[in-house]
Amino acid sequence: MRTDLFDFDLPPDSIALRPASPRDSARMLVVQPGMELHDQRVSDLPAWLRPGDQIVVNDTKVIAAQLSGRRIGRETEPKIEATLIKRLDGSRWNALVKPAKKLTAGDIVRFGNEGRVCFLGHLDAEVESKGEEGEVTFAFTFHGPTLDQAIADLGSPPLPPYIASKRAPDDRDATDYQTMFAVNEGAVAAPTAGLHFTPGLEAALRERGVGFHRLTLHVGAGTFLPVKVDDTAGHRMHAEWGTISAETADALNAARANGGRIVAVGTTSMRLLESAAGEDGRIAPFTGETAIFITPGYRFRAVDILMTNFHLPRSTLFMLVSAFSGLETMKQAYTHAIAGGYRFYSYGDACLLFPGKSAP
Repeated sequence: MRTDLFDFDLPPDSIALRPASPRDSARMLVVQPGMELHDQRVSDLPAWLRPGDQIVVNDTKVIAAQLSGRRIGRETEPKIEATLIKRLDGSRWNALVKPAKKLTAGDIVRFGNEGRVCFLGHLDAEVESKGEEGEVTFAFTFHGPTLDQAIADLGSPPLPPYIASKRAPDDRDATDYQTMFAVNEGAVAAPTAGLHFTPGLEAALRERGVGFHRLTLHVGAGTFLPVKVDDTAGHRMHAEWGTISAETADALNAARANGGRIVAVGTTSMRLLESAAGEDGRIAPFTGETAIFITPGYRFRAVDILMTNFHLPRSTLFMLVSAFSGLETMKQAYTHAIAGGYRFYSYGDACLLFPGKSAP
């Protein structure tokens, strides 16, 4: 499909720079294709679900993937900013680097900044290779848990550029940019729909008879990037690692067989569930990478309802929600949200999406 079909104009002041407080006070636009839009709050979610429905959240935890350093070993030592995007093994990471033109294979980058020194000293990494659009493979001098601790000591939360370009990350973001479910470290971007949940909301949903289940998908930075090709068929998704346990798969299949609906919290949960589902809709245990790219025409097999944030124009995520509820439906919903002052993107408000005619 033509990428420009998924474009829209968003006023800059619609972009949220801080999350709602409390988190479940954020607004929630309920979108039921062919029906009237409903302006709600996230705290109203239990009223829109039925006993027996099953909520699936992503329990990935964002690492301190933003690193600052300098190239060393040559006449000049330019400043280097790196965002870790994918772990390759115990000591190697792919990263997005600025300015990438200052680095060549074999260069050494020393990470660390004034006043924040890793307990092991500075963290050095060799540029093993360079790819397209600023992507670099780093081989770090530390390995395994030692490297993880060094990154945690020296790094900062990798806020999306549409937030970081408007204000500097601070200590609040270390908490704000994690969901209450975050336990498994490995993401470089938050599964932002989960940011809306509070213990009180979870308790209200359980009291309603709604089940809770967890999966893990380590979100990569590529998830949120706009599609730059003219046709979606030419876009390549970045692979992300995820896992669904046999216990979770069995529980979801049993609930659905009894009439319960699967409610994916976030596009990350949805993409992993759809990756694990067979043609009959049954979810199998899953461990591995997925690069699933969902656009209109896709037949959804595992997910019945989607809770998600408002997404960037021309992004794979806006394409996904358009596939689920219908492109025209989502354009109308976004027009309504912009006019109504909804807050967009990672720290913004939520949508509760029901399927269009082509979805289950």
